Amino acid sequence: MSDAARLSIRNVSKSFRRHDTETVALSGITFELQPSTIVSLVGPSGCGKSTLLRMAAGFDQPTEGQILLNGEAVRRPGPDRGIVFQQPQLFPWLTVRDNVEFGLKMRGVARSNYQEAAQRYLLAVGLGEFSGHYPYQLSGGMRQRLQIARVLINEPAVLLMDEPFGALDYQTRLDMQQLLLDLCARYKPTVLFITHDIDEAVFISDRIHVMSRRPGQIIGSFDVSLPRPRQFETVTAAEDFIRLKLDILRLLKTSDGKGH
Repeated sequence: MSDAARLSIRNVSKSFRRHDTETVALSGITFELQPSTIVSLVGPSGCGKSTLLRMAAGFDQPTEGQILLNGEAVRRPGPDRGIVFQQPQLFPWLTVRDNVEFGLKMRGVARSNYQEAAQRYLLAVGLGEFSGHYPYQLSGGMRQRLQIARVLINEPAVLLMDEPFGALDYQTRLDMQQLLLDLCARYKPTVLFITHDIDEAVFISDRIHVMSRRPGQIIGSFDVSLPRPRQFETVTAAEDFIRLKLDILRLLKTSDGKGH
């Protein structure tokens, strides 16, 4: 895995213009992700969380402000940032192994190297026995594991995760949260994680930023001091977990009277 990176969001605003109407999606967003930390954004639908993530990925540019990766402005997508979407981005005509190998093949990596790397990351996400399967033969959770392996094989310094577990059933979602923590402990990327689920944010994160309704602004930030490694069954019963969850809920409710 590449050396973990510092991702800086500095006074970022984003507007969209359609005909004569301008919509302000984000206003004055500032925060920083320290290397090898997991930072979550929570907030109501439409507050600009995914817009911010797309700009961090280099798919779009801020109207004002800057997004910096190790001090350099982000202007385009790059292999130093891996993106995990809610719906797995997979090639249905390729096997599990071929899906994972695809990125390194396209970069001209030697066959022996990408084959060994693919096996290593398939084992890391628990898909070692399914390398010859096709995506349609996998469950939703397994497809998401495959998407994560496809991203990790490129050894990104930053993982950008846009509600990656939002479409999964409750038990599978818990399993994926635990997998993410295990992978982050092993490979130590810097992670920006988008979620609507406060329990999820508190369980996985080192820091949480709470956003308002559009135009999205940071209305509160919380450090998560829960010890690592974390197990859902014990952590979620801890007083600190419950207190932090309630603080975030209160902030969301008092910010607009409706919560999220």
